[in-house]
Amino acid sequence: MPSAELDRLRTVTSRQNSQVKELRHAFQQAEPTADGYCAIEGIRLVEEAIRSGLRFKAVFFRDSAEKHAERLLPQLSAHLETLRLPDEVFDSAVDTETPQGVAAFVRLPEHKLEQVLARPAPFLVAAVGVQDPGNLGTIIRSAEAFGADAVLVAEKTVKRFNPKVIRASAGSLFRLPVLDWSEKELDRLQDKSVKLVATSSHKGDEIDAADLTGPLAIFIGGEGAGLPRGYLAQMGQLVRIPQSERVESLNAGVAASIVLYEAARQRRSARTGARLA
Repeated sequence: MPSAELDRLRTVTSRQNSQVKELRHAFQQAEPTADGYCAIEGIRLVEEAIRSGLRFKAVFFRDSAEKHAERLLPQLSAHLETLRLPDEVFDSAVDTETPQGVAAFVRLPEHKLEQVLARPAPFLVAAVGVQDPGNLGTIIRSAEAFGADAVLVAEKTVKRFNPKVIRASAGSLFRLPVLDWSEKELDRLQDKSVKLVATSSHKGDEIDAADLTGPLAIFIGGEGAGLPRGYLAQMGQLVRIPQSERVESLNAGVAASIVLYEAARQRRSARTGARLA
């Protein structure tokens, strides 16, 4: 690494350093910092944040991860705070058991539901009571892959800033609107004529027979418990994924991905048909 790049790294050796403590707290609490920055970890996620155009507050490098510093520093603003930490100090502040050696504070874009609902035929997916961070991260990643406009994170769902959610989303959380949500806000969707559809293990219409075009919100319930009754009572349709009766249910991430794919297929066909007409 050129000496000019190395000179950018400020060495911090204390676990009690204010920035190290802030990083540790952000990971432990799965919450943004007081000034609105989210803690992320890993070379791929940091590069995804750069590619997504996110604003950085600081980047932390493990002493033994010089190769990551060599790779990332040329991609980062020369005015950005970059710190070198002893391995044991870095490891005390991050979430993973086997750290890759790079972490950062980034600011996620701010989104409002009103902006999402103003889009033509908004396409949403809502996670209600999904407690496994890997499942929520998968839902967010699949939502971006299949063209959803936003993910709603409802009551009793794992926090969207959970480090495992961020890793499982593979960068999709940096680009797709992911909004906190509650049951009392259902009328906001109904006022915009958004069709409310819930997934079910063995009840309802098969997904390829359901109409998943137009303004749409797909609701995914928690692992085991499914969608709460208050939500179910307000759904316009239940849909199910055809599957062997020997299988009790698919996990929330897999089920959401399949339904999102089918919705994307139908919506693509509807747009193509409209152009041909």
